[in-house]
Amino acid sequence: MWAFINKLRSPRWFYAISARLQPYFWVAATALILVGTVWGLAFAPADYQQGNSFRIIYVHVPAAFLAQSIFVSMAVAAVVFMVWKIKIADMAAAVMAPLGAAMTFIALFSGAVWGVPTWGTWWMWDARLTSMLILLFLYFGVIALRGAFASRDSGSRAASVLAMVGVINIPIIKYSVEWWHTLHQPATFTVTGRVAMPLEMWAPLLLMVLGFYSFFIALTLMRTRNEILRRESRKRWVRDLAGGEH
Repeated sequence: MWAFINKLRSPRWFYAISARLQPYFWVAATALILVGTVWGLAFAPADYQQGNSFRIIYVHVPAAFLAQSIFVSMAVAAVVFMVWKIKIADMAAAVMAPLGAAMTFIALFSGAVWGVPTWGTWWMWDARLTSMLILLFLYFGVIALRGAFASRDSGSRAASVLAMVGVINIPIIKYSVEWWHTLHQPATFTVTGRVAMPLEMWAPLLLMVLGFYSFFIALTLMRTRNEILRRESRKRWVRDLAGGEH
């Protein structure tokens, strides 16, 4: 582990290794999301209570999972950056935030679309919904803090502190349904527990979840590589790389 952390201190090493890994995740994301979408929307049976409206879960659940996972990843990256001063961790956290905000918005919007036929309203101040809305504001706060300081390092530290503090909202989101017995239904899909759906319904959902995570990894690798080039533009290896591409 320490050897890997030491390698992360080299933006050049990360730039090279991510170039080799990135195509695999793009291919996996494309294949998984394509198969999961077609299977879930066209071939999975309708729910006996919700009818075809349940199919929103093939977008809602992966987006909600990813929204929370990205914030946890940002918090871990913030700890690595603050403790070990590894620049790659800060770069990765910076590029993760916009995608996390987008996934949170998609989860909230798709949940609202599902809520109309199920609850009869677009929005309720349910504990799960409210804590997800707070997560969206936390993402906005992290993004805003990075641009609120004249010094990039000061903005990075402020955003890292907010990510580390804000991660306490993640278990609140996860357990809000159990703690407050809200209207939001319990999880229909878990990694460790027994799935409360037939195989032909949860299998495409699993593919969509894996596809969304593959997309997140591929996009993070790509955008981190771009961030490395931007921040390290004065380094000789970057200038040599730019010269070799002409």
